[in-house]
Amino acid sequence: MYQKTKPMYEANDSSLSEFIFLGLSTSGPVVFVTVVLGNLLVVFAVTFDPHLHSPMYFLLANLSFIDLCFSTITVPKMISDLYSGHKTISFQGCVTQIFVLHTLGGSEMALLTAISFDRYVAICKPLHYLTIMSPRVCLLLPCGAWAIDLIHSVVQVAFVIHLPFCGPNEIDSFYCDLPCGFISVGTFFSLIISYVFILVTVWKCSSGSLCKALSTLSALITVVVLFFGPCIFVYMWPFPTVPVDKFLAILDFLVTPILNPAIYTLRNKDMKMAMRRLSSQLLSWRNVS
Repeated sequence: MYQKTKPMYEANDSSLSEFIFLGLSTSGPVVFVTVVLGNLLVVFAVTFDPHLHSPMYFLLANLSFIDLCFSTITVPKMISDLYSGHKTISFQGCVTQIFVLHTLGGSEMALLTAISFDRYVAICKPLHYLTIMSPRVCLLLPCGAWAIDLIHSVVQVAFVIHLPFCGPNEIDSFYCDLPCGFISVGTFFSLIISYVFILVTVWKCSSGSLCKALSTLSALITVVVLFFGPCIFVYMWPFPTVPVDKFLAILDFLVTPILNPAIYTLRNKDMKMAMRRLSSQLLSWRNVS
């Protein structure tokens, strides 16, 4: 998210070599461990449980992996800064963080779009689902998402890295970022429109299937709102408020990556069964060792 800077001194002719983070959260360590465990559990369950070897769960595992990377790129440094008292990041480190965050953020947007397409095919074209969502297509969707957003991040950072930064060097957050509001808004409304289209299509074909489709899509809609809501508010809201921005930053990097796997497991019978089987296997391995 684009963060507001607090003036420290007047701009001069010398370029800045580092930035100072102001918006740190003391709740980071405990929440970060929860994020790692929750998302790793989803990834392992999908990887090792043959009952979850389907396109939808493959895409959800990729989403959990991105959530895990999202928190890993920002929260460990925040924790380190809290304990060391050294709350700075170099200019090169800041640019690198921006590049990685935008690659991950864009990939998650593209992946949510791919999940929307998967649900459309599953609900509206069930007889052709396995043909359309073939293993090759399932592999190309996340690979294409990563490739497209890697190029996007390279182009975006290329315009920034050579710019001189001579003004305030205090960032009222715990990470570096640049705005990408139009991309977030465009993707968000595209996803919402696609889900509405799916529900309308199901309702026209069979009103009895509407409740089932709504139940299937409600978890995905919740994930979309949790991911895009803070981004759109911070990037597009014309009246910035620093306390709200800090809260939304923590929501994006700490709370949402916890809620995503919780939403999948609590609202999905197959995932809950896979979690139980995985937990039983882990306990049995522990007892044997």
